[in-house]
Amino acid sequence: MAFYNRVILPNLIGTACKQSPIMKQRAKIVPEADGVVVEIGMGAAPNLPLYDSSRVKTVIGIEPNAGLRKKAARSIQQYSLPVELVDAVAEDLPLEAATADTVVLTYTLCSLPDVAGAMAEIRRVLKPGGRLLFCEHGAAPDAGVLKWQSRIEPVWKVFAGGCHLARPIDRLITEGGFSIDKLEAGYMPKTPRIVAYDYIGAAKVA
Repeated sequence: MAFYNRVILPNLIGTACKQSPIMKQRAKIVPEADGVVVEIGMGAAPNLPLYDSSRVKTVIGIEPNAGLRKKAARSIQQYSLPVELVDAVAEDLPLEAATADTVVLTYTLCSLPDVAGAMAEIRRVLKPGGRLLFCEHGAAPDAGVLKWQSRIEPVWKVFAGGCHLARPIDRLITEGGFSIDKLEAGYMPKTPRIVAYDYIGAAKVA
């Protein structure tokens, strides 16, 4: 699995995260980011073309996977937006308190090993009044789909970088100390339902 995680997985994630249906979901929320942005799980940087350069001062991209950081570094060179790529995990951000005007989470919360720890760090680095923007797949509301998400998840996690299929995204965010003030939830078109139920919205520290 070491070779798979180091070489194959970054290519799979990098390709999957730039598919048209997923990019359309990202585009519903990422352009709302402003000021100093901390993006948790930057991956291969698919969000970069979606940021509004007139609103964003700089992006601090957090990405612990070396293969994905390499891909992100190549993408960053194509844009004029200031980006700092940081080798770190969401549960231990090497940032001062009240650094960010906006924190962005896109298809990342599903794979964080310590959600509570990550949410605590996000609260810490957000400025007073700052926003958490999220676009995440998770638990479906339909019992039949949720049943299959739960059945497949143990194997899925092994080959998808720790990705969980059935996390209740809205509940994890509120339990993490946030109040959701904007939420769109529904199935992504043209995508298998076990991975297609998305939660897209914005929240502030409760």
